[in-house]
Amino acid sequence: MADEKRIVRTNLAPQPVGPYSQATVWNGLVFVAGQGPTDPATGQRAEDIEGQTRQVLNNLRAILEAANSSLDLALRCTCYLRDMDDFTKFNAVYAQYFPQNPPARTTIQAGRLPGDISVEIDVMAAVRQA
Repeated sequence: MADEKRIVRTNLAPQPVGPYSQATVWNGLVFVAGQGPTDPATGQRAEDIEGQTRQVLNNLRAILEAANSSLDLALRCTCYLRDMDDFTKFNAVYAQYFPQNPPARTTIQAGRLPGDISVEIDVMAAVRQA
């Protein structure tokens, strides 16, 4: 049924560390929880903002694909930066993942992110029609 909530889980992205799902699908939309820069294969994270941004977007891509969606179908992203001085470097990497028709976006400096990471992003996207 199209209006039933479906939970999305993939081992290709970090597992939730609290009472939340990686993503939920409802009514043709997928809502992906905020993702940090942990590499699910190694448990490690890059030190620089560029590497962390790449890993966050790779994690989001993996979850979206598990939900039958993609970055190309992203409608809205909310981006949280530890330091707005990283915005230019963050934005350069982000633009590589959304080269055409990027989603709507809000970017803010967060007071503190979990694990003192430099970037976290959540996304809402359309699900591919069968």
